Amino acid sequence: MQHQFIVIEGPIGVGKTSLARRLAASTGAGLLRDPEADNPFLETFYNAAGACALHTQLDFLIRRYEALEALADEDFSQPLVSDFLFAKDRLFAELTLNDDELWIYDKVRARLNAELPEPDLLIYLQATPETLMDRIEIRGVGFEQRMASGYLQRLTDAYSNFFHDYAASPLLIVNTSDINFVDNQKDYDDLLEQIGEITAGRHFLNPLPA
Repeated sequence: MQHQFIVIEGPIGVGKTSLARRLAASTGAGLLRDPEADNPFLETFYNAAGACALHTQLDFLIRRYEALEALADEDFSQPLVSDFLFAKDRLFAELTLNDDELWIYDKVRARLNAELPEPDLLIYLQATPETLMDRIEIRGVGFEQRMASGYLQRLTDAYSNFFHDYAASPLLIVNTSDINFVDNQKDYDDLLEQIGEITAGRHFLNPLPA
């Protein structure tokens, strides 16, 4: 694989972890998972309409930072695929924290000043809030089922705004509403072909529905 560090991003339910797993498996790359499953506050956050928001965000911030900080000392002899971008962490903080909490979050983040590795390709997966809601329902994680459609709309808008200005690495924006990278080989092959052609700039993959 020509890219040494690929990051896949997108809102909850869009399929970033599933794609990261398949891409790593099919190319022989390592896989760096978002440590979100280890967050002890996450279920309470979703079950109680934003309770423990600051605890939840600080846990995410520190775990993601530590995961990437550990990579900074490695030589990337093996390509790596990850399903999270550290820079997007503040996107969630802005959505979930009040002004006082966001001030605390920013004070903590400012002290995390190691030079973290940047991807040499970022794949941003898009889908409509309705599609995300359908996928969340299908995968059946209990506390995710309580997620309001309004929150998903704000989340997709926040992601769109974030990546509108993103220029830290080559970017591939993929509309996933009508494609399935996990179960449809042609969809996956089309993506691999596009990935192989990217060396710089901003690119788009918007397949027509079958």
